[in-house]
Amino acid sequence: MPHRRDFFRLGAISLGNVFGLALAVPGVKFLLDPLGKKAAGGNFKALASLGQLQVGEPQAFAIIAARRDAWVKYPEEPVGSVWLVRQPEGAKEPVVALSAECPHLSCPVSLAADRKTFLCPCHGASFALDGGRLNEVAARGMDALPVELSESADPEVLVKFERFQPQSSKKVPLA
Repeated sequence: MPHRRDFFRLGAISLGNVFGLALAVPGVKFLLDPLGKKAAGGNFKALASLGQLQVGEPQAFAIIAARRDAWVKYPEEPVGSVWLVRQPEGAKEPVVALSAECPHLSCPVSLAADRKTFLCPCHGASFALDGGRLNEVAARGMDALPVELSESADPEVLVKFERFQPQSSKKVPLA
């Protein structure tokens, strides 16, 4: 026959387990929370109006965005930059957007002194104004980004910014 002490002991152990479980569930949820969140797929950002861009003259624009890294939410700050090149009338795309990160080692790509090519200062990778490779330093050309134009008299150029894996011949998006 069970004793009264055994009953109290079993009750105290059970009650302790219930309280422990009640405290553990939120802790586990907090630790696993970032795993359930999807990375924010880049949204289209307005960078300039079409009238601001001159045909064949590249212009650099900073991408300003808020970031979230696991539990930390960062305020809006520069996260990258994009080169916009307006194309001549009748071209397939009115504007080409290129990531300003070199596909070789992610160094910042700048406009060469001749203003007709892009140049990576780190290892001398050279690119045409359409992003194509001019030498074999980088495994692929500059990364083209999706572009949309708004519906207005002087349409805004909207660009979806994302980063890609360097040192790869394929354009693989980073998470």
